[in-house]
Amino acid sequence: MHDYRTHNCSELRKSDVGDTVRLSGWVHRKRDHGDLVFVDLRDNFGITQVVTEVSGPAFETLESLRSESVITVTGEVVARTDDLVNPKLDTGEIEVIATHVEVQSAAEELPMPVFGEADYPEDIRLRYRYLDLRRESMHANILLRSEVISSIRKRMIDQGFTEFQTPILTASSPEGARDYLVPSRVHPGKFYALPQAPQMFKQLIMVAGFDRYFQIAPCFRDEDARADRSPGEFYQLDFEMSFVTQDDVFDAIEPVLRGVFEEFADWQGKGRTVDPDFVRIPFAEAMLKYGSDKPDLRNPIEISDVSEHFKGSDFGLFAKIVEGGGVVRAIPAPNTGDKGRRWFDAMNEWARGEGFAGLGYINRKEGAPSGPIANNHGEEKTAKLLAELGLGDADSVFFAAGKEAEAIRLAGGARTRLGQELGLIDENAFKFCWIVDFPMYEYDEEQKKIDFSHNPFSMPQGGMEALETKDPLDILAWQYDIVCNGVELSSGAIRNHRPDIMYKAFEIAGYSQADVDENFSGMINAFKYGAPPHGGSAPGIDRIVMLLAGEPNLREVVLFPMNQRAEDLMMGAPSEVSLKQLRELNIRVVEPPKEG
Repeated sequence: MHDYRTHNCSELRKSDVGDTVRLSGWVHRKRDHGDLVFVDLRDNFGITQVVTEVSGPAFETLESLRSESVITVTGEVVARTDDLVNPKLDTGEIEVIATHVEVQSAAEELPMPVFGEADYPEDIRLRYRYLDLRRESMHANILLRSEVISSIRKRMIDQGFTEFQTPILTASSPEGARDYLVPSRVHPGKFYALPQAPQMFKQLIMVAGFDRYFQIAPCFRDEDARADRSPGEFYQLDFEMSFVTQDDVFDAIEPVLRGVFEEFADWQGKGRTVDPDFVRIPFAEAMLKYGSDKPDLRNPIEISDVSEHFKGSDFGLFAKIVEGGGVVRAIPAPNTGDKGRRWFDAMNEWARGEGFAGLGYINRKEGAPSGPIANNHGEEKTAKLLAELGLGDADSVFFAAGKEAEAIRLAGGARTRLGQELGLIDENAFKFCWIVDFPMYEYDEEQKKIDFSHNPFSMPQGGMEALETKDPLDILAWQYDIVCNGVELSSGAIRNHRPDIMYKAFEIAGYSQADVDENFSGMINAFKYGAPPHGGSAPGIDRIVMLLAGEPNLREVVLFPMNQRAEDLMMGAPSEVSLKQLRELNIRVVEPPKEG
């Protein structure tokens, strides 16, 4: 018999009754019933109930153990009586009568419980992450992550992609987020950077003549944490393709994402559905209809521009905004005619709490429009407005007014809040969309200049001709984002592979040819020796798993995450290092100035 186990804690069935077996695992839960002691023994695979009588040879050992002690149990498999069968366990029809117990590792008193799903403070959970990961939900999330990555890898290979690994130590990039820098011992005063993404390397792989690349790539960015962004590091499905159009990229990755979500939609019996369509929405349309470039299509509410209705309106506030170049956006609120004024005022207060001046509305109580806007705008004009919006007698409408960017943000936030408050969002569905036709440039109000709005290495639609003949703010780029349920999974683009077009694109944004040569020498030099048209994207692994697990925060699907201050409480990182290490690296630490 094996030293530790003949079976794992999820394997035994009624067919094993009468066998002598050996199991190893953690004491998940212990129940003392006087003459009997029951122990739920847990390992990576599941739970088996172990039992001993007071007179049994294993009683004294089992009775003395704390939860989470690691033990090896030898005993006989017996059937449970029908009234004691536990249908929630794979092993619920049997139990093991312990004849011998060996303690492999006794646990001290726990700083947090493993049994049960009690919510514990984040700092405790992260400091004792190895205990947190023993909890059923967390353990399942991490196993799901592994299965999702395996599925993605297989699907990419089936799509004709080849897996390569790109460097971790590379050069610092002037674009994007802050780099994590690594000092060089053999080159004093110089630094490597951890890659924010394998962007340039994957493009160089295409220049090198490989056709379809992918990897599950670690990325490092020194940026603040968010619910959907881990501080420090994250993983993405990085891929690139040669001789492709935007449609080719979509055709390659859609089956992978659709297949993975369909495969795990029913994970843990959640019974969710996956919309097979990947809707394509131009950026300008997304900002108008949804107030966001990452819209949640589970929410049926669509925003409309109603600025024309308020030109010369007797509702002076909106009329003045429109005459001053601003806009008015309407956000329908279906079936809210029975809501009292307090509810509408609460929405207005919410808007003020978000930093806006307010959120106007027309209430359709009993079908008749009411409220300051309806009263001042006029009965005929209000009726025309509501008819154009297609509102029913029980539907009300909110308004976001101001400068276009401000109105977009308010309307988008109100759409999301209304969808949640009115229960319009199907929590058991996954809906995808592509956001396409991003503007190549935007006007930077602070710098008072034209700058790139998204990815500077994207091919402009229309190529060199567009750069030479169009207003920069009218030029669109071959850039795209993939969005699921309001979560941006990735950005991507058809790349600018022509040095002449790249120099011109950067010139419009105020960069000289020398700037490009200095900052992006590796890529621009490679393009001078023959580069194929190419494009790709990089869906976030952490975000995919977060959606599939139904978790609101990335930390619930990452093995050993840092806290919001980018600290690893378990390992004590970041930490000070010895003077010897600093001397080897020719580095002196300068203390930041004290505040006050």
